[in-house]
Amino acid sequence: MEIRTVFHKKLKEVRNEVLAMASMVEKAIDRAVLALKQRDLKLAKQVIEDDMTINHKRFEIEEACVDLIATQQPMASDLRTIISVLSIITELERIGDHAEGIAKIVLMIGDEPPLKPLIDIPHMADKTCEMLRRSLEALTNRDADSARQIVAEDDDVDRLYNQVFRELLSFMAEDPKTITRATRLIWVAHNLERSADRVTNICERVVFIVTGVMEEIGASKY
Repeated sequence: MEIRTVFHKKLKEVRNEVLAMASMVEKAIDRAVLALKQRDLKLAKQVIEDDMTINHKRFEIEEACVDLIATQQPMASDLRTIISVLSIITELERIGDHAEGIAKIVLMIGDEPPLKPLIDIPHMADKTCEMLRRSLEALTNRDADSARQIVAEDDDVDRLYNQVFRELLSFMAEDPKTITRATRLIWVAHNLERSADRVTNICERVVFIVTGVMEEIGASKY
């Protein structure tokens, strides 16, 4: 088998592993928020345990990328892809950490009665997961335009976060006894807001793969 054929076969395998890791991360977000909604402490503990699997997947992909660089002498465009994959899996792992953070908050909340019906936080989770799925589709299809569009949609998550933040602040102001419960929900919303920011970083890497230009798309996220 020719060297380039072997290389592209291995690179495809790496991409498939990235997609598998992204699926694991999306599942972690879904399950963490479900655990919050249902006060399911067992599910929250499972999310925390599964984060180790996500971390391990990242290390496996890193090793494969290093091996590709060391043994296959990739051309410029392929090297961009490999370098970008290394950044993308770091972002995915951190999104997994945010999901783990939500699960830990669920354990802190325990069986406390809900402060309010959860509406905007699940919407934030749904939007973040949708953006994540589409960012990996953009990676697979080498679609820079779609990646740019996804970055623009981060504003939707930011608006939901600000809405949650303002509403919970009003609860605290009206009744100081709610401060602890409200603060924990703000932490949950913040984890989701940061997860969406990580997705925009993934999209920026997709644009870099396609165009060869490294740029920050949209407003500053910090």
